[in-house]
Order: sequence, then C-alpha cells, then structure tokens
Amino acid sequence: MTSPKLVLLILCVRDRARMTAFYLRVLEWRQVVDVPVYAELRSPDGLRLGLYAEDGFGRNLGVVPEASPPITRTELYLQCEDLPAVIERAVAAGARPLSPLGPRDWGDEAAYFADPEGNVVVFARPLPR
Repeated sequence: MTSPKLVLLILCVRDRARMTAFYLRVLEWRQVVDVPVYAELRSPDGLRLGLYAEDGFGRNLGVVPEASPPITRTELYLQCEDLPAVIERAVAAGARPLSPLGPRDWGDEAAYFADPEGNVVVFARPLPR
C-alpha cells in the first residue's frame, strides 16, 4: 500500500451512550467495541466509526476539546439504497433536519441532518442517469 487508506473516523462526543444508541439505530452497523469511554461500529464494507467520550479523547490530545456549537464543521456523507427508510430511522432516533431531501448539483439526491450533538450527517444516493 503506497497511500493511506481511511479505515476509521472518530467523533469526540459528550454523551457516548446516547450517540452510540443513535448511530446503531440509524446505521444498523455492528458494534465491535463497547467500553466506558469508547464505542466503535463497523460498516458491512469494513469502515469503522468511533464515538469517543470527550474526557478519554482529551487524554489522547492532552486537552479536552471545547464544547461543540449547535452544528459542527464535521460532515458524515453516507450513501444509502433505501433512502426513505434511513431518513425515517434518523428522525425517529433524534436527528434534526437541516436541508430536505432533494437533488444536488453533484448528481446525488441528499438530505442533511444534525445528529444529537450537532455533527452534520448526510444521507444520499446517486440520481438516476
């Protein structure tokens, strides 16, 4: 391997249990790590999403990050075959709508939400050609 491969995204979260429950319900991925300060979910294709409690995250950095604003500058862009079902699960799990489902200039149909801690989560699928 000559170039880096993205295998894990980690979000620093205030409420690890709540955020783990949210992403388990919405993504329906398998949880592979569950310890008091960290949870990790694995997608069917192997990408992992880590949810790190801010105190544990801060130990690694040497400083606890500041509290996030109502919406962070982080975006998780997820492609879904059954877009309506995933959007329904997200709303039921507490996602806050930011931009309704609609065609986007880059050729996807996408809807934007904020997760319970303000991270932007996009559910999308390619538009038919």
